[in-house]
Formats: sequence, structure tokens, C-alpha cells
Amino acid sequence: MLEEYDPKKALRAARMRRPDPEDGPFTFEVRDAVPADIPHVRAIYNHYVRNSTVTFDEGELSLAQMRAKLAKARKLGHPFLVAVRPSGEIIGYATVSPWREKAAYRFTVENSIYLGPAATGKGVGTVLLKALIDASKAAGIKEIIAVIADRGAEASIALHEKFGFKEIGRMGRVGYKFDRWLGTVLLQKSLK
Repeated sequence: MLEEYDPKKALRAARMRRPDPEDGPFTFEVRDAVPADIPHVRAIYNHYVRNSTVTFDEGELSLAQMRAKLAKARKLGHPFLVAVRPSGEIIGYATVSPWREKAAYRFTVENSIYLGPAATGKGVGTVLLKALIDASKAAGIKEIIAVIADRGAEASIALHEKFGFKEIGRMGRVGYKFDRWLGTVLLQKSLK
């Protein structure tokens, strides 16, 4: 049985661990997600649902809902990637989903990237976004839209801008979570 990912425990462990010169660099690989990864992906996502406004979801996603996201990505030929430590620990994921359901939008997607709390600030997001862009281009996707909360997600905006995403608009007061109104920043990247 898989141990349930506990983000608070992982964060404590990351903070408490002393560097060991024999540990070497922080290493991980990016690969396609498989069904066995979904409980870990779900735990990472639900951490943000419970503790932040970077997602506007207010209720945690079930395993069935997260499995459906993987299945839909596979059906559409869209990438769904995970970052994995040599130990097998899933430390982040990245995927795209249809921007809108109408057929004319079929070459445009919205991306999502989430990292486990212990993986932030280690370059995982950069590697995942690069891999996601490359996989999206290989899948025939032409446009990627990033919809990012206008508060508390400055690092995500900076990461997307680093990869050539351009701000295309803002929407104010479109979400309400944790007793406050939130807006979004929209960024777009064309894949040539």
C-alpha cells in the first residue's frame, strides 16, 4: 500500500535535514505519469487546495477525479508529467488541459504545474515547465495559456515569463476563496 503523501511532514523533513557532503546534488527525473503516481499527484495538488490561493478549487479532488484528469490527457494525447526523485518520491507534476471544450480551441491548452512543498526553490518547476513545453509542441499544441492567481503566485508568473510567456490580460475579482476576492493573470506562449 502506498503511504499517503503528507506535505507538512515532507516540509519538516526538508527543513530538518542537514546537508551531507556525500548526498550529492538534488536530483530528479521527469517522466510521463502513470496511474500509480496519481495518489501522490493528488496529495500535492490538495495541499494547495487546502493551504493557498494558487488554485481556486475549494474542495479537495478525489482519486477518481485526478485519475480522470490523467485519462483525459492520455485520450487527447496531451502531456501529463511527473518529477521523481531517485527514491521514487513524486515531487511535482505538470500537465495541460483543453483551454475550452469547443473544437476550434483544440490546439490551445491551459497548463498546470504544482510542486511538493519540499521541492520548491530547487529548479524542479523550471525543468517541469521546459519538459511540458517540449512535450506540448511534440503533441501538436500551438498555444499554451497560463492562468495564475494575482496574489501569492509571483514565482509562477516569473517562471512563465522566463520561458517566453507574455501577459495578455488580467481579470479582477473573479474568484472568492478564504474570505477574500482574487483575480487572475493570463499569460500566453505560442509554440512555433
